[in-house]
Amino acid sequence: MTHHWGYVGAITAAVLFGVSSTLNKIVLSDVNPVLTAGLIYLIAGVALFAVRLSPLNRRILHLLETPTETEREIRRKDYAILALVILSGSFIAPFLFMHGLNETTAVNTSLLLNTEAVFTAFIALAFLGERAARKDYLGMALVVVGAVFVTTSGEFGDLRMTEGLFGSLLVVAACLFWGLDNNLSKFLSVKRDIILITALKCSSGGALLLALSALMGMPFYLPLWSLPYIFTVGAFSIGFSIMFFLFALREIGAMKTGVIFSSSSLIGAVFAFAVLSEPFTAVQALAGIAMLSGIYMLYME
Repeated sequence: MTHHWGYVGAITAAVLFGVSSTLNKIVLSDVNPVLTAGLIYLIAGVALFAVRLSPLNRRILHLLETPTETEREIRRKDYAILALVILSGSFIAPFLFMHGLNETTAVNTSLLLNTEAVFTAFIALAFLGERAARKDYLGMALVVVGAVFVTTSGEFGDLRMTEGLFGSLLVVAACLFWGLDNNLSKFLSVKRDIILITALKCSSGGALLLALSALMGMPFYLPLWSLPYIFTVGAFSIGFSIMFFLFALREIGAMKTGVIFSSSSLIGAVFAFAVLSEPFTAVQALAGIAMLSGIYMLYME
């Protein structure tokens, strides 16, 4: 298996995560945001533990075998890194994001979410020493700029950064912690058993979010109709998405994986158009073409 599969892993992660925005939007009409986040992360962990205990575990790990050297043993220092990953990416970031979303506009939030890719690339460049060819930087720029236009439809007049400024800062802070999570996760991606790593990350983060929800006295209201959406998002859009993201980190690094993953905004926009009949403008279509062109430039040798 070559690095080609690293790009496939990153795109697969983006597709799985991209559909979650539409499904979450349906659930959030009746369910508390922090409760929703806790449940989907916990379900992701449970689903992955179930896979790990099943005959599928060996098959999946075999499919994810690559020429890249992997480590079979999970050492004590790895658990320390995993704790930081859980704290930053599965607890602090979702908590900040949900509160920021309530304090600012949806357009502001959609635009600012793209800073995750920027933070991921910057940290990888500055602290992990990742480098890329000139055409790769151009490709990453196309993806990020395309993501900005996909999430805003080019309607920058609707941005009101001074209104709900605190909420916007919370969203940016959440993206910083997700960027940190993405880079720390690179150290864990070299482990052969990435199913176990992902299961521990998701279940621990979900349990912490649910505990916080209970401590804050948030109502535990969960209508039966929401369960299929929550289980789908948890198992696939979070659980398997993070697993493929870790695989991509192993193969192509944090910088490229983080930027390619931002294409989830394009997937989300297309899926929302197909399922919820939300508008998908010509500007978004052109931005999507720019993003796909950027990903192709990253893929080209």
